[in-house]
Amino acid sequence: MSHIHFVGGEKGGVGKSVTARLLAQWFIDHGKSFAGLDADQSHGVLQRFYAEFTRPVDLSVQESADQIMDRALGAERQVLVDLPGQSIRPLHAWLTGADILQFAREVGVSFTFWHVTDGSYASVSEIDELIELFGDEVRHVVVKNFGRGKDFSLFEGSPAKQRLDAVQGSTLDLPELDPTAMLRIDTTGASFWAAANSTDGPYTLRALERQRVRLWLKQAYAALTPVLEERG
Repeated sequence: MSHIHFVGGEKGGVGKSVTARLLAQWFIDHGKSFAGLDADQSHGVLQRFYAEFTRPVDLSVQESADQIMDRALGAERQVLVDLPGQSIRPLHAWLTGADILQFAREVGVSFTFWHVTDGSYASVSEIDELIELFGDEVRHVVVKNFGRGKDFSLFEGSPAKQRLDAVQGSTLDLPELDPTAMLRIDTTGASFWAAANSTDGPYTLRALERQRVRLWLKQAYAALTPVLEERG
């Protein structure tokens, strides 16, 4: 069965693209066939860091958005879509315009929405709205990104958390990567694998920076793996 992953968070700056890049690296490291689609026209982060696997997609153009389902059909693979902020309206229009969720059930394709949050009121409120919009037709995972926020108590006591529990969604804690190492990775355009392992060339980090990246990947994978393997 193919599986489509939408990585979003309507509020900007919550770490959507870092989460998408981490998922891409997890798929590679675990031998999962995957196709990336970068819907963030203004940044193109997934396309920059994982260019070999990623194509651009424009959610406002039906033919372009259809790539999402096209990539899931015909072969068992993970399809990873990095969404920009404020993208739910065109995405919802595409999904409902051809009753794509029903079509996906018929052809054996499932969906996960990864809601990335920094714990702020705006971010948490948007999660509540999005889960209400899509309900239990898709799987919901809330990513508490400690690289962007440190206090998630607002989410824990929110209607968004209650709604997530009602649809049997999941939460995970994404640890913070050392800011200096993250800045160097972003500057060089390295994949997380290259950042953790390259010892020469343009992607080289200092030895202890590489060690911090390896430790971060280990911790992040420990949080991701149970969620990704729970329903394939």
